[in-house]
Amino acid sequence: MHQFVRGMRSIPLLSFRAVYGRVTHIGRAIVHPQHEHLSLPPLGRGGWGGGESAHVFSWSRASQPSSAGEWLGAALPASDGQCPPPLPPLHKGGSYEATPLLESCADHQPQTQNRRRAPSKLLAIALVLLPGSFAWSKPPALEKLFPPGGPQGKSVAVSLTGSFDHWPIQSWSEPAGLTIKPENDKGKLTIDIAPDAALGVHWIRLYDDEGATALKPFIVGNLPEVVASMPKEGPQVLDTARVTVNGQLTKRGAVDEFALTLKKGETLVASVEANRQLKSPMDAVLQIARPDGIVLAQNDDEHGFDPQLAFAVPADGTYHVRLFAFPATPDSTIGFAGGNAFLYRLTLTTGGFLDHSYPLAVSRAEPGQVEVFGWNVPSEATRLTVPTDANAETAFVAHPQLANAFEVRLETHAALVEHEPNDYAHPQSLAVPATVTGRINPARDVDVYEFSAKKGQAVIFRIESRSLGAPLDPVLRITDRAGKNLAEVDDAGKEADGELTFSASEDGTYRLTVRDLNSQGGDRYVYRLTASIPEPDYRLSLAADRFTLTPGKPLEIPVTVERKRGYDRPIDVRIEGLPDGVEAAPLRSEPKGDSSRKVTLSLTSKPGGPPVSSPFRVRGASNEEPPRTRLAQIPIAGFDVSTTQAWLTVVRSEEKK
Repeated sequence: MHQFVRGMRSIPLLSFRAVYGRVTHIGRAIVHPQHEHLSLPPLGRGGWGGGESAHVFSWSRASQPSSAGEWLGAALPASDGQCPPPLPPLHKGGSYEATPLLESCADHQPQTQNRRRAPSKLLAIALVLLPGSFAWSKPPALEKLFPPGGPQGKSVAVSLTGSFDHWPIQSWSEPAGLTIKPENDKGKLTIDIAPDAALGVHWIRLYDDEGATALKPFIVGNLPEVVASMPKEGPQVLDTARVTVNGQLTKRGAVDEFALTLKKGETLVASVEANRQLKSPMDAVLQIARPDGIVLAQNDDEHGFDPQLAFAVPADGTYHVRLFAFPATPDSTIGFAGGNAFLYRLTLTTGGFLDHSYPLAVSRAEPGQVEVFGWNVPSEATRLTVPTDANAETAFVAHPQLANAFEVRLETHAALVEHEPNDYAHPQSLAVPATVTGRINPARDVDVYEFSAKKGQAVIFRIESRSLGAPLDPVLRITDRAGKNLAEVDDAGKEADGELTFSASEDGTYRLTVRDLNSQGGDRYVYRLTASIPEPDYRLSLAADRFTLTPGKPLEIPVTVERKRGYDRPIDVRIEGLPDGVEAAPLRSEPKGDSSRKVTLSLTSKPGGPPVSSPFRVRGASNEEPPRTRLAQIPIAGFDVSTTQAWLTVVRSEEKK
C-alpha cells in the first residue's frame, strides 16, 4: 500500500464501481481521512493507467447533486503520498465533480523509466456506492437488548440494537452472575445466567478497542420466561400461570393480550417492569378481562408508571391479561402508544410474590431475619435471613418459591420497629439517630414518636413509602408537647415521600407524627422513617462514565467535590483499578480554594502499547481517624440510578496504527 495510509486507526474501504467509457471496474478504494483522497486499484486492461500502479481519486462537492450515493471525480496516477492537497470532506451520499489538480501534482509524480507520463488532461470516473460502503471506525453504541432479561440458571439468546463496527464485541457486567458470549452473527449474544445470580437488575456494558457503550439493564428472574409473539387473531395462549413474558409494544395502538387458565380461589399477581427499571418511555395499563372482553380488574400506576394487580380468581376458566400504554411524557396524540423502545417484562404468577419485608431496615452488624409479606407466600418462606455484608448499604432477601426479591436497608445506627400503642397518649420514644419501620393500620391511624433536642440542634426526618412500592402517602408533623404545630411536610419535590429538617428553638421534648394524607391504612401501608443529626460530610461525583485515553496524550478527568455542612478536612482523591501501563497521580482537595470544589485527575500512557479497556473507580479518603472514604458517584445515562464503576479505553498507540 501507499505511505499515505499509514497512521490510520483502521483503513476504511469504499466499495465502488468505476466507469470509463465502456470499461467498468468494480472493487474497493482506500480512503485517506487527512488528505481526503482515494487510492484506487488499477482499472485493469482497457482502463486508463492500467498495469500495477494504483491511482489517486480527488473530489469536491457538486453544485447540482445527481443520484444519491454517486461520486464524480478525477483519476490521477499514484504519487508519493503528498498529493493531492486537502479538499472538502468526503460525505457519504451526494455527488461530486472533478477537481483540476493535475498540474499542481506534476512535480510529485514518480520519475521512472518504465512508467508512462500522465495524460495532459483529467479523465472522469464515476464512483457509485455499493452495499457495504465504508464508515469511519467509531466506538460501539448500544440502544437496547431483547429480551431485556432471563431466568436464573438458563441461557438466553439476545438481539442487540445499536452500532458495532467491530465484531465480535467484548462485554462486562455487574453484579456477578452473567457470562456473555457474542455469536457469529453480528448483533447477537448468548447470556448464560448462573443459578445463583442475584435477582433483579444487572448492568451490561459492551466494548471494543475504540470505546464502550453506555450501561444497559438486564433483569434476572426465577420463573420460566417466554417472548411475546402476538398472533394475528386473538390472544397469545400461555401454558402456565407462572411465567415472565418479555415483550415490546411495537407500534401505536398496540395491545398485547395473553390467555391463561386459572382456578377459583387462586390469586394471580400480574406485575410489569417497563418504565421503572428499563426506562421504557411508556405509562402502561394492565387489565384482566373475561374472554368476552368484560374488564374485571385494572391498574396503571402501582409502581410509578408501572402497573401491578393482585386478582382473586372468582371461578374456574380462561382469563385474558391485556397490556397497553400511553406515552410516559404526554404529547398531543390521542390513543395508545408504541415503538421500538417500548420494552416490558410482564410477570404472571399464582405462586409466591413479595410485597415488602418487616422491618424494612436492620442493623448492618447483626442483620438477622425479616418477616415477608405478599401474596401466596408459602409458610417456609415467611421469614428470610438477611445476607451479611459489612460494606453494603442494602441487601436483598429472596427465596426459590418467591417470584421476586426485596431490598432491605442495612443501618449503622439503631434499627427499630414501631410498636402499639403509640398514639398521642402513648408516644413511642425515639433516640436520634435511628431508623424505624412502621405501619399505618387501620385507616385513620396516627403513629406518634417522642424525641429530645437541644436548642439550635437540627434533626432530619426522612420517610419512605411510595418509593418502596407501598400505597401510603405519608405526612410528617412536628409539635411541642402541648400539641402546637411547629413543622409539617407532605411531599418532597415530585416525590410522594417526604423529608423534614427541624431546628429546635429551645431545649425540650418534641413529638413527630406519621399519618396518611387521605386517612387510609392497611397491612401494606408500611413506611421507613429515618431520624438523623446532620454532620459534615462530602460527596465525589463524575459527570461521565466513559473515557478514552490516547497514548502519549494526557486524559483529564474532573472530579466534583461536594462539601456538605461545612466539611473542612483535606480529601485525597485517587483512581483504583487502572490497567497496566496507565498512571494517574493522586490529588488532594483542600478545604479552601479551587480544589475544595473540584480536582482534575490526569491519566497518561506511553505510546507503543496495545489497546486495553477496563473499569475503574475514583475513591476519596479524608485525613481523619478513621479515614472517611467515599467512592465517586456516576449517573447512569437515561436512568435514575448511579454507579461507582467508570470505564477507560486506551486506544491503539499511534505508532501501531
